[in-house]
Amino acid sequence: MKRREFIQQTTAASALVGLGGFGLQSFSSSLKKISILHTNDVHSHIDPFGPQDGRNPNQGGVARRASLIEGIRANNPNTLLLDAGDIFQGTPYFNYYGGELEFKLMSMLKYDAATLGNHDFDNGLEGLYAQLPHAKFDFISANYDFSNTIIDTHTKPYKVFVKNGIKIGVFGLGIELAGLVDKNMYKETVYLNPVEIAQDMSRILKENEKCDLIICLSHLGYNYRNNPERPSDLSLAAATKNIDLIIGGHTHTFLKKPTIVKNSIDQNVLVNQVGCFGINLGKIDFYFDSAKNKSSEGVSILV
Repeated sequence: MKRREFIQQTTAASALVGLGGFGLQSFSSSLKKISILHTNDVHSHIDPFGPQDGRNPNQGGVARRASLIEGIRANNPNTLLLDAGDIFQGTPYFNYYGGELEFKLMSMLKYDAATLGNHDFDNGLEGLYAQLPHAKFDFISANYDFSNTIIDTHTKPYKVFVKNGIKIGVFGLGIELAGLVDKNMYKETVYLNPVEIAQDMSRILKENEKCDLIICLSHLGYNYRNNPERPSDLSLAAATKNIDLIIGGHTHTFLKKPTIVKNSIDQNVLVNQVGCFGINLGKIDFYFDSAKNKSSEGVSILV
């Protein structure tokens, strides 16, 4: 099946989810469409898996992802491309180039923003800092305080994008590094409570920035059934308000379509994650009517 046909069929088959807005009966060509594309936990996988790979034969690869993204952007220029962390570590490309190749390729693909995962500290703060000039996109991190580190001023807590008159606020959250990363790698980086920070960020984006769509780029992990006290995307969605979409990472969770969670005021939040290694590309379309009420549909596309 041709990739374009696959996109059309999978998108048509995905459910339209109301986010305090309208349903299928209001669906029309007059709606404004915003497409959110996303990856997570690519782990330096530049090439596709080989034909003899037991689990993912002939899947993934930056070149295929680039072709897919180019086609989606051609159909809808009002598109954002985001990554939820763990860009580094996993193939010899990282061991040899230290992240330079990953950032250069993401820049060529015109990523709009990314957050940091625990493996993005694997060459230490100095190693990450050395590669930042190769990243022509913003790193968004709200709950890592880098004030006493070399990374200070090189990340933003959030960023606002405007597409076709729609204001989109994106903020980032990272997992607690203690216990996952050697202290020498992250040094004086201070971890802040992600739920409290999410409440602050979503309030700022909703009330101060007047955003129509609020997205959290999260590297907290999808869910921890055996440790419900540990912050996760599902628990974050339930404990907060004003967030429309949580794009997750860390747990390598393959979701065919977003999970719907009721937030603290009983409104729908979408939570999505597309596994790992660049095998899938997440695609979530938001539709806005003239009053900026919104609905959405999402799907995971095999690269």
